[in-house]
Amino acid sequence: MKKAFVFGGGVYDGQFPVICPEDFIIAADAGHEILEKHGITPHITVGDFDSSEKIPSVNVIKLPVEKDVTDTYAAVNIALEKGCDEIYIYGGMGGRPDHTFANYTIIAQLSEKGIKAFLFGEGYVVTAVCCGKISLKGKKGKTVSVFSWSEKCEGVSLAGLKYTLSDAVLINSFALGVSNSFEAEKAEISVKNGTLIIMTEL
Repeated sequence: MKKAFVFGGGVYDGQFPVICPEDFIIAADAGHEILEKHGITPHITVGDFDSSEKIPSVNVIKLPVEKDVTDTYAAVNIALEKGCDEIYIYGGMGGRPDHTFANYTIIAQLSEKGIKAFLFGEGYVVTAVCCGKISLKGKKGKTVSVFSWSEKCEGVSLAGLKYTLSDAVLINSFALGVSNSFEAEKAEISVKNGTLIIMTEL
């Protein structure tokens, strides 16, 4: 597994990962300022720099302000090009709700490609699972919400949570899976057909 860490300019809430020497680090726009405060130099900084007061002088990919993708999306694409198959996005929530939602679409899209991806911010981590299963770790009582990202998710099963499901159907127009919680320190969520978005309280 090759991990990539993408740092944006959003909310961190004191959340900051432990980065290993072999991990690939990408700053998305103002994310480079966050890394600078932690004494970390990213391998690549990418963005249009409309939300940053200064632009780094090395390893920079400058994007036009008018474009079809967000800076975070561009950063994730770089991670994929570098062969990363686990992507952790920090500072990609909070601030503008449209950008937060856009990052949900990234998480869902990566799961559909078989890439593990996690979005951290505002006291939560967001991930997704497509036609498969995922194990979660957490503390009893912490919130877990499960949403159908696809129009319909079939064969949804929830185990280790206060409210369980077995081979159920979830639809994206009704939030049946909101406000569940860990019943133990480990839970398992699976879906036979479709993509689920999972939000876990840290």
